[in-house]
Amino acid sequence: MSEKIFLSFPDGAERSYPAGVTGADIAASLSKSLAKKAVAYSLDGVLQDLADKVTPIKSKTGKFELIMREDARALELIRHDCAHVLAEAVQELFPGTQVTIGPVIENGFYYDFARNKPFTAEELPLIEAKMREIIARNRAFRKEIWSREKAKEIFAAKGEAYKVELIDAIPAGEDVKIYFQGDWFDLCRGPHMASTGFIGNAFKLMKVAGAYWRGDSRNPMLTRIYGTAFAHEKELKAYLTRLEEAEKRDHRRLGREMDLFHFQEEGPGVVFWHAKGWKMFQNLVAYMRRRLDDHNYVEVNAPQVLDKSLWELSGHWDWYRENMFKVTPAGDEADDDRVYALKPMNCPGHVQIFKHGLKSYRDLPVKMAEFGAVHRYEPSGALHGLMRVRGFTQDDAHIFCLPEQLAEECLQINELILSTYADFGFHDITVKLSTRPEKRVGSGALWDKAEAIMADVLKKIEAQAGGKIKTGILPGEGAFYGPKFEYTLKDAIGREWQCGTTQVDFNLPERFGAFYIDKDSEKQRPVMIHRAICGSMERFLGILIENFAGHMPLWFAPQQVIVATITAEADAYAGQVAAQLKAAGLSAAADLRNEKINYKIREHSLQKVPVILVCGQREAEKGTVNMRRLGAKDQKELPLTEAVTLLAEEAMPPDVKRRRLL
Repeated sequence: MSEKIFLSFPDGAERSYPAGVTGADIAASLSKSLAKKAVAYSLDGVLQDLADKVTPIKSKTGKFELIMREDARALELIRHDCAHVLAEAVQELFPGTQVTIGPVIENGFYYDFARNKPFTAEELPLIEAKMREIIARNRAFRKEIWSREKAKEIFAAKGEAYKVELIDAIPAGEDVKIYFQGDWFDLCRGPHMASTGFIGNAFKLMKVAGAYWRGDSRNPMLTRIYGTAFAHEKELKAYLTRLEEAEKRDHRRLGREMDLFHFQEEGPGVVFWHAKGWKMFQNLVAYMRRRLDDHNYVEVNAPQVLDKSLWELSGHWDWYRENMFKVTPAGDEADDDRVYALKPMNCPGHVQIFKHGLKSYRDLPVKMAEFGAVHRYEPSGALHGLMRVRGFTQDDAHIFCLPEQLAEECLQINELILSTYADFGFHDITVKLSTRPEKRVGSGALWDKAEAIMADVLKKIEAQAGGKIKTGILPGEGAFYGPKFEYTLKDAIGREWQCGTTQVDFNLPERFGAFYIDKDSEKQRPVMIHRAICGSMERFLGILIENFAGHMPLWFAPQQVIVATITAEADAYAGQVAAQLKAAGLSAAADLRNEKINYKIREHSLQKVPVILVCGQREAEKGTVNMRRLGAKDQKELPLTEAVTLLAEEAMPPDVKRRRLL
C-alpha cells in the first residue's frame, strides 16, 4: 500500500494524495483551468515551485494552496523571474558579462553585473526590448540540483568567477539549486513561476548605478541595473506616476528652490541651514516646546561630548560603536589622553541628570525632554538629504516612572504623538507593538510584564481611536532593552514614514544604578521610557516639505506673506501693510524692487510663499490689498484691516488655537 499525504485546502476541503505528488499534479487533478493559471503553490505558508514534490513539514499533513498570478504573493515571484530574464537579456546582448546577484527589493528588483565597460542608462531600452522577447518565448522554469563540485566546474568554465564564490558561500548540506529558462541557467534559491510568459509586460528598467561586490569598497565595482515589475500595466503606470510626483516633491530640490538649506562635501551628512530653513526648523521647535509644556515635561540639555567610559557603561560602546564618532584632543602636547565620543543619543545623559539628587516616589513621573544634537556615522552611500544625515536633532524625552504608572504614561505619550501628527495634517497612522528580540537584556519575567502592559495599552489606543488608526504586532522587533511602540504615518501620496517611538527600558536604570526611594524608604529601580515624536527633526522637516510639496500651511511657513508693489508710488503704503502684518505676529516683508509685478509673483510663487498681497496706487488710495494664494489663479481685494485679521487668525498654530478655546 503506497504512502499518502493529507492536505487541507482554503475552502475547508481535505484530500489525500500519494507521496511524491507535485504541485502541478494536484492542480491538474483539481481543474485543467487551474493547472493552466497556477504559477506556484503554498504549503504551510511557504511558496514553492509547481514542479516541487509536496512534502508537508509536520508529519504527513499540510495546508495547501495554489497561487495564481493575480495573488499578491505572486508579485515577488514576478519580480524575481524578471531579474532572471534581465540577466539572460544582458548576457545575450553583451557576451562576456558576468552575472552576480539579483534579488527582489521593495517595489522591484536589481541585478549586479561585472563588465569591462559599465552599463549606461542609454542601453536600458535595448535590454528591455530583449527582455520582452525572452518573455514572449514563454520558456518553462526548470530546477536541477547539482553537486557543489559540478556547479563550480561549470560556472568556472563559463568565466563566472562571482558565481563560484557564491557557491563556496552556500552552507554545507544545503542544496545547490540551478534554475533553467530554456538553455540559460542561473544559481538561485527559488522559487519561480511556471514559465517566463507569466511575467507579463508590466515591467520597466529604471536606472543604473555602481555597486561594490558584496557592498565592500575593497571589492570590485559592479554595475547595478534596477527595475520594477507589477502584475498589471495599470499598477505599473500608477507606480511610475507616484515616482513622478515624488520627484516633484523631492525635498532636496525644493530646499534649493525655496532657499532653505544645502549640503557640501566638506560637511558630509550635516545640514547648512539658510535663514528661511532655520526659521522653519525653529517653528517646529517652538511648536514642540509648547506641546511639551502642555504635558508637563521639563527641558534639559546634556553634554555633546562624554568620556568613553560612560558609553561603555551604557552598553552603546559594545552595541553601537561602529555608528559613533570618537573624539580625542588634537594638540600634540595635550595632556588629556582620554577617549571621548560625540553622543549618538541622549539617554545616558538624561539618566545622569535624574541621578543628580535624591528622588522620592512622590516625585515620579519625571519627564525630561531635550532637543539634543546627536551624531551617528552613516555610510556615505546611505546619506540622503534631510532624510538620512550624520548630524541631527532628536525631539527626545525620557520618562522615569513607577511600574504602576507605565500604562498611563504610554497612553499620554500616544495622545501627544497622535495630536501632533494631526496638527500637521497626518491622520492615517499605524501603531505597532514590537516585542522581544532574540538578543536582549532583562529577565523573561520583566519582558512578560512589560509586553502584557503594552499589549493592553495597544488595545486601549485602538479603542480610543474608534477605528481611525491601524494597530499591529511586530514579533521580535523590539529594542534589546525592552518592547516598544512604533508610529508610522502616511503622507499625501501614500508613502509611509516611521517616525515616533515609545520604548520601555530595563537596561539603563540597572546599568547606571538609577533609583528612587519608595514609601518604605527602600531603593527601587524606576521604569525608563524613551519617547520621540518627530524622531529626527531634520527628517521630519524633510517629510513635511515633501508631504506639502513645499506649500507649507500658513502657520508653519518660514515666510508667510510678501507685500509686492506694482508701482513705486505704492512703496510707502506697502511698508505700512508689512508693518501691520508684523505687528499682528506674521512673518512679512515688502518687495519694493523695480520689477514687473508678474515677475515678482512668479519668483515668490517658486519660493512657495503662501500669500502675496499686491499693492498699487489704487490700493494705496482705497486702503485695500489684492490677496493671491499660492496655487490659486484668482485674487481677492480686501480692506487692509480685514486682510490682517484674516491672516493673523489663519497663521495661529493649531495648538495655540486650542489653548485659546480652553
